[in-house]
Amino acid sequence: MYAILETGGKQYRVEPGATLEVELLHAEEGQTLELKPVRFISGDDGSTIGQPEVDQAHVKATVVRNGRTRSITIFKKKRRKGYRRTKGHRQGFTQIRIEEIIVG
Repeated sequence: MYAILETGGKQYRVEPGATLEVELLHAEEGQTLELKPVRFISGDDGSTIGQPEVDQAHVKATVVRNGRTRSITIFKKKRRKGYRRTKGHRQGFTQIRIEEIIVG
C-alpha cells in the first residue's frame, strides 16, 4: 500500500516504514503527526484518486529529527561593473518516518 501526500508545497510517495525529509514542520522529535491532504491511495483493494483530495484519509508519521541541509552559496556578479554579492543559505527540514496510512 502506498499514498501520495502533499506537505510543504510538494508531493511525496510514501509507504509504511519509509523515512523521508520534508520541508520544516514545527514539531518536536518523537511527536506523532497526521499529515493531510492525501491526493492518491493505492492498495490491495484498488486505487483511489482524490478530487482534489481523498476524503477521510490521512498519513500517520513520527518526527525522527529536525535539521538543516548543507550550506549553498549564492553568488551574483555583473561583469565590468564591480558588482559582486555572496550569500549563503541552509534550508530547514524535518525527517519523518511513516507509520501507517489511514483511509476512512
